[in-house]
Amino acid sequence: MAGLYHLARLNERWFRLDKPLVSAFVERWRPETHTFHMPFGECTITLQDVAYQLGLPVDGRYVSGCLTDFQTYIQGGRPAWVWFQELLGVIPPANQIQKFAVNCSWFQETFGECPERANEETVRRCARAYIMMLLGTQLFADKSGNRIHIRWLPYVARLEDMGGYSWGSVALAWLYRCMCRVANRHVVKLAGLLQLL
Repeated sequence: MAGLYHLARLNERWFRLDKPLVSAFVERWRPETHTFHMPFGECTITLQDVAYQLGLPVDGRYVSGCLTDFQTYIQGGRPAWVWFQELLGVIPPANQIQKFAVNCSWFQETFGECPERANEETVRRCARAYIMMLLGTQLFADKSGNRIHIRWLPYVARLEDMGGYSWGSVALAWLYRCMCRVANRHVVKLAGLLQLL
Protein backbone atom coordinates (compact mmCIF):
# COMPACT_ATOMS: atom_id res chain seq x y z
CA MET A 1 0.00 0.00 0.00
CA ALA A 2 2.86 2.42 0.80
CA GLY A 3 4.79 1.63 -2.39
CA LEU A 4 7.88 0.67 -0.39
CA TYR A 5 7.83 -3.13 -0.77
CA HIS A 6 11.04 -3.37 -2.79
CA LEU A 7 12.79 -1.04 -0.38
CA ALA A 8 11.90 -3.39 2.46
CA ARG A 9 13.70 -6.18 0.62
CA LEU A 10 16.99 -4.26 0.42
CA ASN A 11 18.86 -5.63 3.35
CA GLU A 12 22.15 -7.36 4.09
CA ARG A 13 20.73 -10.76 3.16
CA TRP A 14 19.70 -9.73 -0.35
CA PHE A 15 22.09 -6.91 -1.07
CA ARG A 16 25.71 -6.31 -0.13
CA LEU A 17 27.31 -2.93 -0.53
CA ASP A 18 30.64 -2.94 -2.39
CA LYS A 19 32.50 -0.32 -0.34
CA PRO A 20 35.52 0.06 -2.67
CA LEU A 21 33.15 0.59 -5.61
CA VAL A 22 31.14 3.19 -3.68
CA SER A 23 34.39 4.92 -2.74
CA ALA A 24 35.44 5.01 -6.40
CA PHE A 25 32.11 6.58 -7.35
CA VAL A 26 32.45 9.18 -4.60
CA GLU A 27 35.87 10.18 -5.94
CA ARG A 28 34.41 10.70 -9.40
CA TRP A 29 31.34 12.70 -8.29
CA ARG A 30 31.14 16.30 -9.45
CA PRO A 31 28.70 18.42 -7.39
CA GLU A 32 28.53 21.14 -10.03
CA THR A 33 26.84 18.83 -12.54
CA HIS A 34 25.55 15.98 -10.34
CA THR A 35 27.42 13.52 -12.53
CA PHE A 36 30.19 10.97 -12.27
CA HIS A 37 33.23 11.77 -14.44
CA MET A 38 34.33 8.42 -15.80
CA PRO A 39 37.11 7.60 -18.30
CA PHE A 40 34.44 7.00 -20.96
CA GLY A 41 32.45 10.19 -20.22
CA GLU A 42 29.88 11.48 -17.76
CA CYS A 43 27.03 9.47 -16.27
CA THR A 44 24.54 9.88 -13.46
CA ILE A 45 21.72 8.15 -11.63
CA THR A 46 18.29 8.98 -13.04
CA LEU A 47 14.71 8.65 -11.86
CA GLN A 48 14.33 5.75 -14.25
CA ASP A 49 17.18 3.97 -12.43
CA VAL A 50 15.46 4.55 -9.09
CA ALA A 51 12.13 3.23 -10.38
CA TYR A 52 13.71 0.21 -12.05
CA GLN A 53 16.21 -0.79 -9.37
CA LEU A 54 14.20 -0.01 -6.25
CA GLY A 55 10.60 -0.17 -7.44
CA LEU A 56 9.88 3.20 -5.83
CA PRO A 57 7.15 5.39 -7.29
CA VAL A 58 8.54 8.45 -9.11
CA ASP A 59 5.18 10.06 -9.89
CA GLY A 60 2.82 11.54 -7.36
CA ARG A 61 2.80 14.16 -4.66
CA TYR A 62 6.05 15.69 -3.49
CA VAL A 63 7.69 14.67 -0.22
CA SER A 64 9.16 17.31 2.06
CA GLY A 65 11.05 16.79 5.28
CA CYS A 66 10.75 20.46 6.21
CA LEU A 67 12.00 21.07 9.73
CA THR A 68 11.20 24.76 10.11
CA ASP A 69 9.20 25.18 13.33
CA PHE A 70 8.72 21.42 13.48
CA GLN A 71 7.29 21.55 17.00
CA THR A 72 4.19 23.40 15.75
CA TYR A 73 4.24 22.19 12.14
CA ILE A 74 2.27 19.03 12.83
CA GLN A 75 -1.53 18.79 12.87
CA GLY A 76 -2.69 22.27 13.70
CA GLY A 77 -0.02 23.17 16.22
CA ARG A 78 -0.09 20.11 18.44
CA PRO A 79 3.32 19.22 19.83
CA ALA A 80 5.08 16.60 17.73
CA TRP A 81 5.46 14.16 20.61
CA VAL A 82 1.72 14.23 21.34
CA TRP A 83 1.07 13.20 17.75
CA PHE A 84 3.83 10.57 17.98
CA GLN A 85 2.03 9.00 20.95
CA GLU A 86 -1.33 9.07 19.18
CA LEU A 87 0.08 7.38 16.06
CA LEU A 88 2.42 4.87 17.70
CA GLY A 89 0.78 4.43 21.10
CA VAL A 90 3.90 5.13 23.15
CA ILE A 91 6.46 7.84 23.86
CA PRO A 92 10.15 6.90 23.86
CA PRO A 93 12.04 7.44 27.11
CA ALA A 94 13.98 10.72 27.28
CA ASN A 95 17.32 8.91 27.05
CA GLN A 96 16.28 7.50 23.64
CA ILE A 97 15.48 10.91 22.11
CA GLN A 98 17.90 13.36 20.54
CA LYS A 99 15.94 16.51 19.68
CA PHE A 100 13.45 15.13 17.09
CA ALA A 101 15.14 11.79 16.45
CA VAL A 102 14.64 8.48 18.25
CA ASN A 103 17.29 5.81 18.60
CA CYS A 104 16.76 3.02 16.14
CA SER A 105 17.39 0.39 18.83
CA TRP A 106 14.35 1.66 20.77
CA PHE A 107 12.18 1.37 17.64
CA GLN A 108 13.49 -2.17 17.08
CA GLU A 109 12.88 -3.24 20.69
CA THR A 110 9.44 -1.65 20.89
CA PHE A 111 8.05 -2.54 17.46
CA GLY A 112 10.30 -5.42 16.34
CA GLU A 113 7.45 -7.91 16.30
CA CYS A 114 3.74 -7.40 15.98
CA PRO A 115 1.97 -9.36 18.74
CA GLU A 116 -0.07 -12.39 17.78
CA ARG A 117 -3.80 -11.75 17.49
CA ALA A 118 -3.19 -8.01 17.52
CA ASN A 119 -6.16 -5.78 16.84
CA GLU A 120 -6.25 -3.54 13.76
CA GLU A 121 -4.98 -0.46 15.60
CA THR A 122 -1.94 -2.33 16.96
CA VAL A 123 -1.14 -3.63 13.47
CA ARG A 124 -1.38 -0.07 12.08
CA ARG A 125 0.95 1.20 14.81
CA CYS A 126 3.48 -1.51 14.05
CA ALA A 127 3.19 -0.75 10.31
CA ARG A 128 3.76 2.95 10.96
CA ALA A 129 6.84 2.21 13.08
CA TYR A 130 8.18 -0.21 10.46
CA ILE A 131 7.73 2.34 7.68
CA MET A 132 9.42 5.02 9.79
CA MET A 133 12.34 2.62 10.29
CA LEU A 134 12.49 1.99 6.53
CA LEU A 135 12.46 5.69 5.77
CA GLY A 136 14.97 6.58 8.47
CA THR A 137 17.45 3.75 7.96
CA GLN A 138 17.14 2.84 4.28
CA LEU A 139 15.71 5.60 2.14
CA PHE A 140 16.88 8.68 4.07
CA ALA A 141 19.67 7.34 6.23
CA ASP A 142 21.85 9.89 7.94
CA LYS A 143 25.53 9.48 8.71
CA SER A 144 24.88 8.12 12.18
CA GLY A 145 22.69 5.33 10.85
CA ASN A 146 21.18 4.79 14.28
CA ARG A 147 18.44 7.43 14.58
CA ILE A 148 14.99 7.82 13.07
CA HIS A 149 13.68 11.33 12.70
CA ILE A 150 10.02 11.96 13.48
CA ARG A 151 9.66 14.22 10.43
CA TRP A 152 8.00 11.22 8.77
CA LEU A 153 4.96 11.33 11.08
CA PRO A 154 2.81 13.27 8.59
CA TYR A 155 3.35 10.53 6.00
CA VAL A 156 2.68 7.51 8.22
CA ALA A 157 -0.39 9.14 9.77
CA ARG A 158 -2.47 8.05 6.76
CA LEU A 159 -1.00 4.78 5.55
CA GLU A 160 -3.48 4.57 2.69
CA ASP A 161 -2.06 7.79 1.18
CA MET A 162 1.61 6.76 1.26
CA GLY A 163 1.54 5.12 -2.17
CA GLY A 164 0.58 8.46 -3.73
CA TYR A 165 3.92 10.12 -2.96
CA SER A 166 6.95 10.30 -5.24
CA TRP A 167 9.35 8.43 -2.94
CA GLY A 168 11.78 7.75 -5.79
CA SER A 169 12.35 11.39 -6.67
CA VAL A 170 13.00 12.42 -3.07
CA ALA A 171 15.34 9.44 -2.57
CA LEU A 172 17.34 10.53 -5.61
CA ALA A 173 17.43 14.14 -4.41
CA TRP A 174 18.63 12.97 -0.99
CA LEU A 175 21.37 10.84 -2.56
CA TYR A 176 22.52 13.80 -4.70
CA ARG A 177 22.64 15.98 -1.59
CA CYS A 178 24.63 13.39 0.35
CA MET A 179 27.03 12.91 -2.56
CA CYS A 180 27.60 16.67 -2.79
CA ARG A 181 28.29 16.83 0.93
CA VAL A 182 30.81 14.01 0.86
CA ALA A 183 32.58 15.67 -2.06
CA ASN A 184 33.77 18.19 0.54
CA ARG A 185 37.18 16.96 1.68
CA HIS A 186 36.27 17.51 5.38
CA VAL A 187 33.35 15.06 5.30
CA VAL A 188 34.33 11.44 5.86
CA LYS A 189 31.05 9.52 6.14
CA LEU A 190 28.53 9.03 3.36
CA ALA A 191 24.79 8.73 3.90
CA GLY A 192 21.89 8.18 1.54
CA LEU A 193 20.53 5.30 -0.50
CA LEU A 194 23.91 3.85 -1.46
CA GLN A 195 22.36 0.82 -3.13
CA LEU A 196 21.80 3.04 -6.17
CA LEU A 197 25.53 3.40 -6.59
